[in-house]
Amino acid sequence: MSLETEAVLDRRRLRRRASFWRGLAILAVVLAIGAAIGLSANQSSTIGTKQIARVTIEGVITEDRKQLELLKRVADARNVEALILFINSPGGTTTGGEAVYEAIRKVAEKKPVVAQFGTVATSAAYIAGLATDQIVARGNSITGSVGVIFQWAEVTDLMAKLGIKMHEVKSGPLKATPSPFQPTDEASKAVAQEMIQESLGWFVGLVSERRGIDTAAVPGLMQGRIYSGREALGYKLVDRIGGEDEVRRWLEDTRGVTKDLRIVDWKPKRDPAWGLLGDTAMAVALWVGGPLGEVATRLMNARVLATLQLDGLVAVWQPLENR
Repeated sequence: MSLETEAVLDRRRLRRRASFWRGLAILAVVLAIGAAIGLSANQSSTIGTKQIARVTIEGVITEDRKQLELLKRVADARNVEALILFINSPGGTTTGGEAVYEAIRKVAEKKPVVAQFGTVATSAAYIAGLATDQIVARGNSITGSVGVIFQWAEVTDLMAKLGIKMHEVKSGPLKATPSPFQPTDEASKAVAQEMIQESLGWFVGLVSERRGIDTAAVPGLMQGRIYSGREALGYKLVDRIGGEDEVRRWLEDTRGVTKDLRIVDWKPKRDPAWGLLGDTAMAVALWVGGPLGEVATRLMNARVLATLQLDGLVAVWQPLENR
């Protein structure tokens, strides 16, 4: 190999090495900025002058420990005069709705809590609204869908076409049923239906207790119907039609909360790597490639998988085309 060729190869190796370290440096700076911003946001919400806290509940509701911790911090914060829950969610798991309900009730023991419904607040999201002292919805908000659903796939026909057989030995006929690998028998369906009805009774009981209404007298409620905000107001499922102005007016008129108090958005303590800066950092890592690129790819895959997992009994409104 000639000296000139070796020199060219050396220059290429140096450029690759320089690109790697330059990308690593950019990644470190982005993460440091993200950490500083996250720390600043947490400090600004927990100390200082009196304020109204606002917590957003959106997407699929699960038993999110960080969100539950956030609600506890709001309850304990002496500078927080009231809590606004902005809810924009189709629901989620029943255990998630139950956990959020209990956490909100603990906040309400110390300070007024108002729910402000966005585009949709159904099923487990409506459970969150039930925990508050007052529900304000838009006229066209979608709410209701009181009920529980338990779904599973059956792949026996597909397995037969592929020539696959599933064998199992279990301790009892109701163990691990319903199963996607066996046709569901009547006994298994009866057990699932019994569990669904028990959870439905709990949900309906919350509506009756918190809203002070006869649920059987509300058309479609026991069948899981959805309602517009205006319909929900007529059936006393919500208290007012409006937005933030209505929320402030109720807090001032009924709880004596000063109308000029600043509303501060409180967010769960997340890994500072996530968010816009975190996504930028991952993009840099993917661009650099090598070991950093592999790590970024694994992190992205983990985030996607995490959003797809939703187990157990579900209280979530699903538009017809998604069923």
